[in-house]
Amino acid sequence: MKGMSAVDVWPVDLVAPSPLILRGRRFDAARPAVMAIVNRTPDSFYVHARSDELSAAKRALDRAVAQGADIVDVGGVRAGQQGDWVDADEEITRLMPFLIHARATHPDLILSVDTWRSEVARACAEVGVDLVNDTWAGADPRLLEVAAEVGAGYVVSHAGGLPPRTDPVDVTYGPDPDDVVADVLATLRAGAARAVEAGVPASRVLVDPTLDFGKTTRHSLRLVRATAQLASLGFPVLQAISRKDFVGETLDLPPEERLEGSLAATAIAAWLGATVFRTHDVAPTRRVVDMVASVRGDRPPTIALRGEPGVAD
Repeated sequence: MKGMSAVDVWPVDLVAPSPLILRGRRFDAARPAVMAIVNRTPDSFYVHARSDELSAAKRALDRAVAQGADIVDVGGVRAGQQGDWVDADEEITRLMPFLIHARATHPDLILSVDTWRSEVARACAEVGVDLVNDTWAGADPRLLEVAAEVGAGYVVSHAGGLPPRTDPVDVTYGPDPDDVVADVLATLRAGAARAVEAGVPASRVLVDPTLDFGKTTRHSLRLVRATAQLASLGFPVLQAISRKDFVGETLDLPPEERLEGSLAATAIAAWLGATVFRTHDVAPTRRVVDMVASVRGDRPPTIALRGEPGVAD
């Protein structure tokens, strides 16, 4: 880093991210995708994201769509080890009524289910789920098979070898700060190859470095900076940054005060080639990623009148 300019670190001429195609819609550098989070849980780390009551989840859905969400990712189990254990039957019970309502009220919306269990994904496929978000990196190897069988896209993740709902302790990938990047790249490359081999079209495979999962704050920060390397794998990159602990520890802030930090990291990841952004805050994230796409020259301004020939003030 010493002696390097901003252009050296964040070059303008980046490798174009691979397009993502779900439900007939294409997402790429010109049209990044915003993935709204709906948690059907009473114990999400972010209080304002808790939608354990179905009525609250329905309101969250409508709000996300109105604010510009392209994808809605619904989960029924808290990621961390805190909170009660939730078995597969309970997870399905939490997810299905919401998914049925979402598909009925927003038939063209891309629906994603955040689960590590194949039986949950299979049950949810009945309502036309478009994406399986396997946050725990193949803990259930049958999950990928189900995604391929039902024609859903698949998120390849990296959890450092930890089992579901495990918080990281004494995590290391080696003495060099870039060792975590090498491990993530190798894991995601292999996982994406398995997904394609299993029958998931490459245009429906996403790679996610899975910030905070099996990682320290320094690891997650380094992986945001490595977004261009992740994009070079040839698959669209999902960055799930929103209000995570690495943002909180970096700025010493609770979840309720992590918006600006999340958006700063989101802007950097967008500039470096990420395509999908999982967020609790749809409207500001939509504006940030669209603005970054326009600054990069991939997206035209919505309105461009100022100072144009023949246009009076």
